[in-house]
Order: sequence, then C-alpha cells, then structure tokens
Amino acid sequence: MTQKELLYIEDAIGHENTIIKVCEDMINNLQDENLKSFIKEELPIHQNTKENLLNMLEVKSNE
Repeated sequence: MTQKELLYIEDAIGHENTIIKVCEDMINNLQDENLKSFIKEELPIHQNTKENLLNMLEVKSNE
C-alpha cells in the first residue's frame, strides 16, 4: 500500500468517526422520533464502513 493510499484510508476513517459521533449526538438530542429513527438506521452503516476500513489496514499490514 502506498503512502497516499494509507493517508486516504486514514482520512476516510476520520470522516466515519466524525459521522458516527454526529449520529450519536443527534440520536441523544433529537425530539422528532421519525428523524431519530432514520439516524439510528444510518449509524450502523457508518460503523460497518469504519470497521471495513480498519480491516483493510489490518489485512495490508499482515501481507
């Protein structure tokens, strides 16, 4: 993996962390149950994406 690719993945993980934090904050603070429900459905998508990116780094480091 090139340095540029590694930096791209690290940035993507950072973006996913930010999205996860925003989703969690919104879930805790929203009053609209429909919107809260939507965000609750989106949160695992971003958690999975972060995990997939972390797994990519792990696989590459083991090669």
